Amino acid sequence: MKKSTIWLLTIVMAITFGALLYFQIMYLDNMVRMREGQFSENVMRSLSATSSYLERLETLHFLEEEANAIGYDYYTEGDEFIIDENDDAMNASASTLLDTSATITPSLPDPKLSYPSPTSNIRTRYEALRQVLMKQFLYQKGLLDEVILSILRDSGTRQMVERADSAVIKNYLRTQLANNGVNVPFSFAVTDSKDVIIYSTDGFEPSETTKIYSQALFPNSPQRYYLKVDFPTKDTYIFSSVSFIIPTLALTLILLFVFLYTIATAFRQKKLTEMKTDFINNMTHELKTPISTISLAGQMLNDDSVMKSPATLKHLSSVITEESKRLRFQVEKVLQMSVFDNSSTAALKISTVDANKVISNIVHTFRIKVERYGGNINCKFDAQHAGINVDEMHFTNVIFNLLDNAVKYRREDVEPEFEITTRDISDHRLEITIKDNGIGIRKDDLKRIFDKFFRVSTGNRHDVKGFGLGLAYVKKMITLFEGNIRVESEFGKGTKFIITLPLADKE
Repeated sequence: MKKSTIWLLTIVMAITFGALLYFQIMYLDNMVRMREGQFSENVMRSLSATSSYLERLETLHFLEEEANAIGYDYYTEGDEFIIDENDDAMNASASTLLDTSATITPSLPDPKLSYPSPTSNIRTRYEALRQVLMKQFLYQKGLLDEVILSILRDSGTRQMVERADSAVIKNYLRTQLANNGVNVPFSFAVTDSKDVIIYSTDGFEPSETTKIYSQALFPNSPQRYYLKVDFPTKDTYIFSSVSFIIPTLALTLILLFVFLYTIATAFRQKKLTEMKTDFINNMTHELKTPISTISLAGQMLNDDSVMKSPATLKHLSSVITEESKRLRFQVEKVLQMSVFDNSSTAALKISTVDANKVISNIVHTFRIKVERYGGNINCKFDAQHAGINVDEMHFTNVIFNLLDNAVKYRREDVEPEFEITTRDISDHRLEITIKDNGIGIRKDDLKRIFDKFFRVSTGNRHDVKGFGLGLAYVKKMITLFEGNIRVESEFGKGTKFIITLPLADKE
């Protein structure tokens, strides 16, 4: 798949997931707002009902007082004031209307009302009866007006604690909230017009971010009072009602993560494919050269003139031998990583070796190759305890590969200079550094130089041979030796590899 196609799919899917997340978040936000609106509406309806209930209770209180003052018999049902049907004073007029032969003698403190004689004609009797009822209605209306004026006059003199009992408010408000579908713990307070709390229930401690629901109490009173209610767990209650949306958001985020991981994997696979293609091209070139040389030498051996010349025969023999070694070395490098991809320390022959001595032997062998280019190798073995537990053969290959890379990536304008040092960095660790003055490594390549098949930009040309396996092999071996390796480099000035390995136990 082309890289442009992958990028196009990535952009399309990113826009799709972004839009999906946006609409889900907007839907969640709208649901929360709607739930808050419903919650507020139900709460305010409950508060209004509670306020009306308190007004009815206060009206009932004054009606009871007035009834006691007048002398009516009464009883109450809930918050309703009921006049006793057996009360003689209230039933006098009704019984008279049924018995036309009777003459009313009302017990009320009202002027005497005489009902019409049954001997009168119907019209006269109707007019007289209407006058009697009108006078009685006006009298009763006067009594009610007197009760209302008494309520307006005396209600302000009562203490707010008496007018709005906390237990009554709590019970009635809880009932109204439950009827409106709000089953949430609450606390409340009664305040005056200056927000001074007259009394409050336990737990009423609203903060600046808390929404307080307020309702005026006794709005016709000269002084204004307010019932204020707080719901500490309101947010939890609202979000719990829309919690069914959270799993959909979680699933969308999981899909987004899987998508990003898939895209990243696709890019890595594409890059790996490109690196493998470069590796095959390099391998073909690297193997083709020694095979061609061996083939040419073999053809020359068939020439009779060559067979008669011992010097030529010796030269061809040496060429075949050297090229065979070169071919075997290249094949071994290809197989190195495949052999150790799934290996462990169990496949290694671990033994305690002296790092100073092993490195010294490697430098002695490698010095001839460096001096061929006019260079030099400086060694500083400052480690007092250089015993390490490694596989000596593979440890030798690690140091050899690093030195071989230093020679390959030398600068043409200066003589190569290499420096190898060892030192103790603690009682348990040994540090080995290999420094050169070569072409260096760019910062973008530093993070990938230990990847299989990766080669820096100059390594993609055939003036520098290799498969991109050397440093990957080095990293693998150092890891199996329970050590670590890092690199410091400045492009155009040189590179330094730093290896740390655990020291062997001292005897």
